[in-house]
Amino acid sequence: MIIRRTVLAVGVSAVALSLAACGSSDGAPTATDSAGVVAPAEAASGPKSADDVTKTLTEKIPTVKLFKTYTAADDPNHLLGRPNGYTSKTAFSDSRVKADDVEYLNEDAVERGGSVEVYADEAGAKARMDFIQSIAKGLPAVGEYDYVKGGVLVRVSRLLTPDQAKEYRAALGG
Repeated sequence: MIIRRTVLAVGVSAVALSLAACGSSDGAPTATDSAGVVAPAEAASGPKSADDVTKTLTEKIPTVKLFKTYTAADDPNHLLGRPNGYTSKTAFSDSRVKADDVEYLNEDAVERGGSVEVYADEAGAKARMDFIQSIAKGLPAVGEYDYVKGGVLVRVSRLLTPDQAKEYRAALGG
């Protein structure tokens, strides 16, 4: 019975984070991790596509591999191209995440590596990050590392160590 409750709690947590993935500041661009640490980042010349950002991540972090580029038709969050949503989105894997830790999750789950979401501006990316982190505060088991630079939000698996996650911040230029 205890195992069923634990599985149910984890399932509810996963659903809550998926819903967090569906949500929508001014100042210099920032990179923020799940601990709320904010560091200055280079000014962006404008939002790139999620594919461009993911390509940069794969070039700078050898364990990263593009898994999927979403379209408006297959975006699980129904935010791609919609009001207050992102303009592009990808999912990527990181081979440092143990297969046993993610065996019951969808192939494109953030826990398997992460995702890149590109918004029209930094305010959109930061609002999304704030929304996701507000959900995660109540459900620590579904937290993640989040980094914002300009209109780009990079979401990184909580299953990576803090030092591994910081590689994403560095790759993003923050």
